[in-house]
Formats: sequence, structure tokens, C-alpha cells
Amino acid sequence: MSLKRQHVTSRSRVILVGLVLVLAVGCGRSGGRTVVVYSAQDPEFAEPVLRAYAEETGVDVVPKFDVESTKTVGLTRLLIQESPKPRCDLFWNNEILNTLRLKEKGMLASWSPPNAADIPAEFRAKDGTWYGFAARARIFVVNTQTVAEADRPKGLADLLDPRWKGKIGIAKPLFGTTATHFTCLFAAWGDEKARAFVEGLKENEVQVLSGNKQVASAVGSGQLAFGLTDTDDAIGEVEAGRPVAIVYPDRGADELGTLFIPNVLAIPKGAPHPSEAEALGDALLGPKVEARLAEGPSAQIPLNRKTAARSKVETPRTVHAMPADFEAAARIWDQVAAYLAAEFAGG
Repeated sequence: MSLKRQHVTSRSRVILVGLVLVLAVGCGRSGGRTVVVYSAQDPEFAEPVLRAYAEETGVDVVPKFDVESTKTVGLTRLLIQESPKPRCDLFWNNEILNTLRLKEKGMLASWSPPNAADIPAEFRAKDGTWYGFAARARIFVVNTQTVAEADRPKGLADLLDPRWKGKIGIAKPLFGTTATHFTCLFAAWGDEKARAFVEGLKENEVQVLSGNKQVASAVGSGQLAFGLTDTDDAIGEVEAGRPVAIVYPDRGADELGTLFIPNVLAIPKGAPHPSEAEALGDALLGPKVEARLAEGPSAQIPLNRKTAARSKVETPRTVHAMPADFEAAARIWDQVAAYLAAEFAGG
């Protein structure tokens, strides 16, 4: 549904989104000012940004959001299915590996945003097929009433500590940033060590919840002592006044490092409205949008060097970042995903 249209019921909204997508694709070649956005970013964070762009430019922005249970993977599958006749103009992914999977399949077009040089090289494609912005960190959220400060986890190895058996949690590592994190660990550690880590999680009866938000909420309510989640979900618990603290795992210079995962923009080849997609992509990559996301409830971490906003959370400037090889992780995605599905599909 266009973000210009308001006051419809949830059922009507679902129906209208489908209708507008069909109409947008059908008339797109004739020059209508419409842009269809497939977004894995949470609607409560992405919709205000897209609505502001629509109001400012007059472009009809039609978003389609992924559901929490299949974050990023669901939209990626849809993009692959629709590739013979694309409906999506701009893919706003809230992680990176599934975008790289699309690149490996030759499905992404190149473009050159005016802000490209302001984005660090490690967060943009050399061939212009994707650009990162507004990152999140993979962190522990800890219940301060349950866990004494001296006992707070310091690294991923603490997920295997028997004293926390059955009292800690992760999101199911089949989708979203958790799947990205686990795949990056396989790329960094190698198959043997990574599989041992997974087996250790199961032996320690780590609870597997449906999503990162659910992990953060369970910690905030005291159901879990601590859990592995994203900064945006953890900061929500902090700002709600829950008794929680954020811990950046393995942050020492001689340790693995904390994984920072960017949002990523890409334009599918054959997009019905490529000019509108580039214009929206250019705007999203600018310092104005990053500042809004950094200062807003999602507390995203700016990547654009010209973004002046103060981050609510720590950044790679103060925390040792995990030197992730995202392209190597994307290459092993299929085999890691198959393994994780076998281990966690019933979790």
C-alpha cells in the first residue's frame, strides 16, 4: 500500500498492498512516479522514513515488509521467484548476506549514488550493486536483577557456560541477523569449531526463540538471564525502563570482536522503476536518513562519514569490530543454512 494512504484496516492493508504491487508493475514502464520497496527492516522503523520521502517528493512509495519469522530469507526467496519479471524496485535488507546471495546470482543492477564515497569501502560493493548504511551490533542483553555485574557474559563462549544452562537465549538462526551471525562464525572459525559451538549451545539448553525482539523481551521480563540479540531490540528494552544492560561480546583487541551488520540497499535487475529506485536509494544513503535512524528508537549506527548524529549505542570507534568476510560467508550460506535447519528447524 502506498504510504500516502492512511486509515485502512489491517485486512484491507494486506489486500491493497498486493493490488498496488500488481498495478505498479503493470504501469511502471509508462513512467508513473512509483517505487516499490521490499523491506526486511522492521515496519515501525522503515515506514516513517519512507513516508517522509513520499511526502517530500510526491513519489508513490509502495512498501512490502517481511515477517519476523522469515526475516530477510522470505523476501530473498520472493525476489528470486520474481526475477524473470521483477516487481521490486529497491530491496532494503536489514542484513547483508542475502543481498550478496542475490549478487552471486547476477540479479542486482549497478548504480552510483552521490554519497557512495562517504560510505566506508567495506560497506559497499566495488561494482556498485549494493550499499550499506545504518548498522546494528550483535550484542548480549543482560538482566541486571538476575546477573550480577561481575558475572555478566564477556564473549560468545559464555553461551556455553553450564552455570547458565537453560537460562539464556538466542533467536532461531535460520533467518535475519542471527543467521548472518552464525554464517559469519562458520566463515571465521571453520566448519569444525563452528559446529562444536552449535552443539555446545544445544547441550547447554540455550532457549531458541522466534526472533531477536523476543529474546530482548524475555531478558527484560526476567524470563532469561541474558540473550544474544541486536542493538535495536536491546535499546528498546533499555528505553522502556527494563532492568537490562548491553554487553558487546569479545570486544577486546585480541578477541574475535563484536559483529556489526549493516542495512543494505540494492536494485534488482529489470526493476520496473529504476530511476525512482535510484533516487530513493540515494536519499536513504544520505546523512539525513542515517541521523534519523540513529536518533530514533532503532538506534542504528551511522556508516556515512558525513552523518553528524550521536549514536545511542557503541560503534566500531569504541568497540573492536569482528573482521567479518561477508562475501566468504555468502559463498557458504547454502551449506550452513542446511546444517542449521537440520539442527534448529524444530526449535
